[in-house]
Amino acid sequence: MYFFRISLIAVLSFASSLCYAQYASNTEYNHQELFGPINWPSPGESRTASGKPSERYWQNRADYQIRATLHEGSQDTTINGEVNITYTNNSPDELEYLWLQLDQNLFKPDSRGAASTPVTGDRFDVKGFNRGGVRIASVNITYKGQTYSLNPVITDARMQLRLNKALGAKGDKIQVKIEYNFSIPLYGADRMGRKKFNQGYVYEIAQWYPRMCVYDDVEGWNTLPYMGLGEFYCDYGDFDYYITAPGDMIVVGSGDLQNAAEVLTPLQLKRLNEARNSDKTVMLITEKEVGDKSTHLGKETLTWHFKMDNSRDVAWAASKAFIWDAASVNLPSGRKAIAMSAYPKESAGNDAWGRSTEYLKNSMEIYSKKYFEYPWNSAVNVSGVALGMEYPGIIFCLSNYKNGKLWGDVTHEIGHNWFPMIVGSNERKYMWQDEGFNTFINDYAAKEFNNGEYFSATELNAQSVLQQYKSSKDPLMTPPEAIGLNDYGQYYVKTALGLKMLRNVVLGADRFDYAFNQYIKNWAMKHPTPYDFFRAMNNAAGEDLNWFWKEWFFTTWKLDQAIEGVRYDDDDSTRGALITIVNKGKMAMPVDLRITLSNGRYENIQLPVNVWQRGSVWTFKFPSKLTIKSIVIDPNGELPDADLRNNEWKAN
Repeated sequence: MYFFRISLIAVLSFASSLCYAQYASNTEYNHQELFGPINWPSPGESRTASGKPSERYWQNRADYQIRATLHEGSQDTTINGEVNITYTNNSPDELEYLWLQLDQNLFKPDSRGAASTPVTGDRFDVKGFNRGGVRIASVNITYKGQTYSLNPVITDARMQLRLNKALGAKGDKIQVKIEYNFSIPLYGADRMGRKKFNQGYVYEIAQWYPRMCVYDDVEGWNTLPYMGLGEFYCDYGDFDYYITAPGDMIVVGSGDLQNAAEVLTPLQLKRLNEARNSDKTVMLITEKEVGDKSTHLGKETLTWHFKMDNSRDVAWAASKAFIWDAASVNLPSGRKAIAMSAYPKESAGNDAWGRSTEYLKNSMEIYSKKYFEYPWNSAVNVSGVALGMEYPGIIFCLSNYKNGKLWGDVTHEIGHNWFPMIVGSNERKYMWQDEGFNTFINDYAAKEFNNGEYFSATELNAQSVLQQYKSSKDPLMTPPEAIGLNDYGQYYVKTALGLKMLRNVVLGADRFDYAFNQYIKNWAMKHPTPYDFFRAMNNAAGEDLNWFWKEWFFTTWKLDQAIEGVRYDDDDSTRGALITIVNKGKMAMPVDLRITLSNGRYENIQLPVNVWQRGSVWTFKFPSKLTIKSIVIDPNGELPDADLRNNEWKAN
């Protein structure tokens, strides 16, 4: 009996190996390469193996008080500022020095970003200008009751402060006071700058103060310089800031305006209060009122005071040309926020920025209900030079966008308030973790808004994404400054398509949504790495998805599923069909098939990815008593299959 059992296993194994060998020469697939061990960094003490912050998780904190003045000149407009930073070191390490980002140094003619910009330019077009860069007037440190000045060590877009005495660990605080100024670039790497309209410049002001680099539990000081494509990684804290501008300008910014009665007319105040309770857009400054003396208080300058708590950044905008409108935002808890838009006459119109606040309000409500409630009280969209850029509570969108383009820009940029403003990932290293996640939720918002007014089923079409990036040699885990300039779009759409496939093909909506929302909840206002996301999804969905993370984020492998053949058991169709499929590409995915029978009826079946765990060929029995007319792999076109010609089988 024992001898017979061993012999039977040997025969079955031999037959199986013959089947695999039959097709081995036609495939690139290697099951050991895909399903073999992974080499991820350990989560450490502060992060759990289940992808959550542990009880020992820590992150440092930076609170800012800023006073800045906008000086408008005929040739040059400058910002003069003073920032007071209270930095809290919650880490277990003493810090002998501090690092800060000087983002405006990107615009110095000799910056790294300018040096690495192609001669032909690119979207960010960082060439520098003769007054580019931030000028540091003074740096003062206050620690343990002692105040002293020091000379900073500036390297490109970073500044090191070498302390006289090390900053203590586990909650010790230090104050840093910096006086600075810079000239506003015309085109600030598509993220800030100034643009002239008939009634004045619109100034979109961001990366406008020296800010702390992040010291975290993963890499210590994160000091990658700002060079153009790679965006930002910031600690959280409270912001209290004052903007002094010419008295005929309107200033909008991140957070809550604290002194509305000091900077607005009584009529504007009345309209603003109406807007806080109105689902329809209320005009605060109409097109006819722009430039009218009665629209302003008649003072030479005004100081606008804003506060924003538990944020990772703030930005603002100012102009004489602003039309200004607003509407109420209804949040799931019953709390109300306000959505606003500020734009010049050139952007006005019901097919353009006249609907901006409607787009902004609805996006905020959709994302708050589906994912995580918007934690702040206001958001504003500004029309200007930036194609599209996001900051907590404020976004910049291109001035000439209309209809669907404007909707797409608004919902994408405000969507960034969830990724990475709430879920605070490191954009400078892992661009896909904010751009891709945001693109994924934008697709959902487009379906929801106004019965899908602007929804396009081709936006995240698998074949479109495949064709766009099929020749890319850079995987998604490539840092932004190292990826091909024609390939960084995959951070957006390849990531989003991957999440869409996980939801629709691998896990199903319920398991995916639960896991994804758990990730958002657990990492809100914290700093997740990609590996925290991978572990969070694995654990909350109850599925080992390491094969998917490996192929989709760490490689540029292609998928090619094929139907090899169909035969009937003992040549008798009433006894069922044996269907053989082959995985020819290096990627693997579950297999969806539509099997159409001779009577015209069809059945859809799904085989799990596990059928590819031992090799590239799989034969399964389909229990039918009729002959099969045709079989199609992936009938809904949800997978980026590289060769559709072998996805269909038809009976002779």
